[in-house]
This record gives sequence, C-alpha cells and structure tokens, in this order.
Amino acid sequence: MTPRACAALCLLFVTSVASAEDWPGWRGPRADGTVKDKGFPLTWNSKENVKWKLELPGTGHSSPVVSRGKVFVAGCVEADKTRVLYCADRATGKLLWTKSAVVSGLEFKHSENSWASSTPATDGERVYITFFDKPQMRVFCFDFDGKLLWEKIPGEFHSVHGFCSPPVLHNDLVIVNGDQDAPKDKGAYIVALDKKTGEEKWRADRLNKLRSYCPPVVVEADGKKQLVLTGSKCVASYSPDTGKQNWIIDGPTEQFVSSMVMHDGVLLLTAGFPQHWIMAIKPDGTGNVTKTHVLWSKKGEGGYVPSPVAHDGKLFLVDDSGVASCWDVKTGKPFWKERLSGKKHHASAIAADGRIYLTSSEGITFVLKAGEEFELLAKNPLGEPVFASPAFSDGDIFIRGTKHLWCIGGKK
Repeated sequence: MTPRACAALCLLFVTSVASAEDWPGWRGPRADGTVKDKGFPLTWNSKENVKWKLELPGTGHSSPVVSRGKVFVAGCVEADKTRVLYCADRATGKLLWTKSAVVSGLEFKHSENSWASSTPATDGERVYITFFDKPQMRVFCFDFDGKLLWEKIPGEFHSVHGFCSPPVLHNDLVIVNGDQDAPKDKGAYIVALDKKTGEEKWRADRLNKLRSYCPPVVVEADGKKQLVLTGSKCVASYSPDTGKQNWIIDGPTEQFVSSMVMHDGVLLLTAGFPQHWIMAIKPDGTGNVTKTHVLWSKKGEGGYVPSPVAHDGKLFLVDDSGVASCWDVKTGKPFWKERLSGKKHHASAIAADGRIYLTSSEGITFVLKAGEEFELLAKNPLGEPVFASPAFSDGDIFIRGTKHLWCIGGKK
C-alpha cells in the first residue's frame, strides 16, 4: 500500500471513529430515538448476528446506555432486595463491575413495572442512576470505575404503580422528575442537582400532584433551551437552567408514561390513561396555551407506554397492543396503520438507517421502512421477553431482555 493510500485509510478510520455516537441516556444522544450512525443489522435472532450476550443476575426494565467502551444498565436482585448498577465491556460483554446502591423492601408496583426501571445517564466521566428506597427517591453518581462519588435524596415519592424516574443531564445539571401522588403535606416536583456535587440547584413545583414516569426532554425551541415533559394532567415547558415555567397545556389526559420528541419545530407526544392521544404542539407560547398552541390532536389514537420517533417529516409509533402507525408531523394526516403482532409493546421506537425498529414484549423486533407506505423489512425473534428500549451505537444494537443483555451487530 502506498503512503498516500495508507494515510487516506487512516483518515477514513479516524473520521469513522470520531463520528460514531455513544448512547448516553434515555433514548440516545438527542433523547428522541433517532440515530445518525449507519450500518446496523437488518436481521438477527438468538444466534445470528449476536456479538455477545451477558446473563444478568437481576431483573429490571432499565434500558442500557453506552459510553466510552462501556455499557451501563440497572437491575434488582430480588432475592437480596438489592438495586444495583451493572457495567459491562462494550466489545466483549464481560461484566466489569456491579455496585449495590439500595437494599430495602420491594415496594408494591404495577405488574408491568419493575424494581429497576430507571435508565442511567452518563456524561462520559460519571454515570447517574435513580432508585426507590421507600418512601424516598435516591440519586446516585458513580465514576466509570464504579466508585460512588455522591448520593442524594431529593424528596419522597408516592405511587401505587411503583417507581421510574430516569435522570436527565443538561450542562452541569442532573434533572429528575418527581411527579407523584403526593400527600397533602408533601409536594410533587422537578428537581435539578449539580452533576459534580449533588447540591440542589433548583426545584419546580408540580401543582396537580399526580404520578407520572416521563423523563423530561431538553429541546431547542423558540430560540432557547426548553425542558419539556408530559405528566400530572398537563404538558409543560420549563427553563432547564432555572426551573421557571415557560408554558403549559391542560391535559390532554390524566396519566403519562412515554416521553415527547421534537421534529421540524413541532413537539409530539403519545399518551396515556384513561384516554389515548396523539398531539402536536407549537412550542413558542407563554402561560397557558391550551387553546392556542395545539397544532393537531387525535383522540383515541396512539399508545400509553412506548415513546414515538419522528423521521423525515413523519411520526412513527406503536401502541401497547402492537398496532403501528405513521402520521404527518405538520398536519396529522394518517399515512398507514397496521397490526404487527398480538403481543404487547413496551419498548420505544428507534429510527436508524432509514428504518423504524419496534420491539415487542415477547422479544421480536419488527423493522419497517421509514416511509409513507407500510413495508415490513424484517421480523427478528430474540427468544427472550424484552421490556426495555434498545440502545444503538456505531452499528451495534444493545437489547436488555429479561435474562440477558445482548449485543447485536452486523458485519462492518
């Protein structure tokens, strides 16, 4: 090989490595399920295109996150009543360390929840995770070697359905949603802590005092950063730096689980209970904008648990019963609606390589063409139930099943 060819090859390799994205938190680097990397596998099963699988001793619906060659995921060893954080080597699947965070009684929960449902978040130096220690929420910060740097209790948490409140990172803050069925003498809240010390930086009151499990999402809208979330009978926007509320929309329903996405200047949501909705919101308002800033809405459509994804002007989602659909982001025009399976879906949608990946709770990932016409490209059974959402990074797909953490990867 000539020196010039060798240099070109090295440049190509460095560019490829530099452009590859980690998956540092809930729903990825943009918190919306979109993937910029290329080269993900189209097909797999429990033997084909499996790079490795790691048996985890605990249970949990926590989704994996990927950063600097490591994979983090939370679990609960039910026999010991211990909530733990696992760290695995990305390349080999070797379990590098396990850190116990909380040892306490297993709280009452919904049958479709777990005792380790929160997804970790990492800034590449530290990893953050939340657990429940009845009646308190606890936030933990570890370094990449598993050393505990700090832990804080931002407040109590009360819910008949159990706990799930993934941490969200913004600049020097770790932000946690404390929506809860608050007693009269307690408040529901969103709280921001200092990433390095755990010191509380701001707290926003949530007036409706009703449980939700929605991670806030930081988006760029109306010329500023906005912290947006559904939950507690409303959709609301706050300053992620101060906690000051920008705007609020009443409803459209009572309870929420999925997180919102931003696409082409429009905020999009699917929810909830007791009524399902799809809604598009113009995020440039002030105060109560219920009557002025709902771009379009569809009552009785969409799902409750799985979060949607948007790609190329289209909104893709799957409801809890396995019905997928596609909608125009700006107008709400329906393009298609098709049943994928008769099984439930809990995992959130992913858009990668011009495809939409939708994983059912029985562990089958349906791969669809990301287009205005329905086209099923592949149906991939893992042979293990899946309740967590997958992580996509540099051609690999990380799936947390009920027994194993899987790394799925095609040929590079």
